[in-house]
Amino acid sequence: MVRTASTMLPLGSSLPSFDLPLLGPNWQRKDDSGKALNRMNNHMLSQKPVLVMILCAHCPFVKHIEEELTKLDFDFCNDIQMLAVASNCIDTHPEDGPEFLVQQIQQNGWTFPYLLDSDQEFAKSLMAACTPDFFFFSASVKGKNHLIYRGQMDGSRPGNGIVPSAKDLRAAIEATLNSQLVSKDQKPSIGCNIKWKLGSEPSWFS
Repeated sequence: MVRTASTMLPLGSSLPSFDLPLLGPNWQRKDDSGKALNRMNNHMLSQKPVLVMILCAHCPFVKHIEEELTKLDFDFCNDIQMLAVASNCIDTHPEDGPEFLVQQIQQNGWTFPYLLDSDQEFAKSLMAACTPDFFFFSASVKGKNHLIYRGQMDGSRPGNGIVPSAKDLRAAIEATLNSQLVSKDQKPSIGCNIKWKLGSEPSWFS
């Protein structure tokens, strides 16, 4: 585990295009061409603000906040579109494979989509660096969602004595839903580094 901070993608950046397999009980099913039957892309998003969460199954930083993610899902499921994305290389870290991600969904009762970024291109397009890493985009304007918050859920970390509350992320979501400006005083998330495929590490990998 390498303790890693968010790169803090510039505010105003557009939500990158994506077309990724959707994890669930039937994640292994494929069509005749070998593609996963269940997929999700930009065109399937609602017109609501979009919260993208880079997660995985085994990271202690993610496990530390799983309960808060469940609370966010419950509190904001009707107001925003939440998306979890798993980008770790499962060749080197099979404990983050789809079967473990499905278990994570079921154990936490999550209702938001959980997508598998096997080629890691979506994570790279966000300049994602760690698990967890959060990116909150505005509601669609002329077909575009623009980044209005990125960074930490709150100041809690495993072992630092701060109780998880999602304070920072909740403040950004609530400001947006109340048509207020989101504070630009935003702090990076801290977590395990994304497990990049060998030889394809991005420039911000450390």
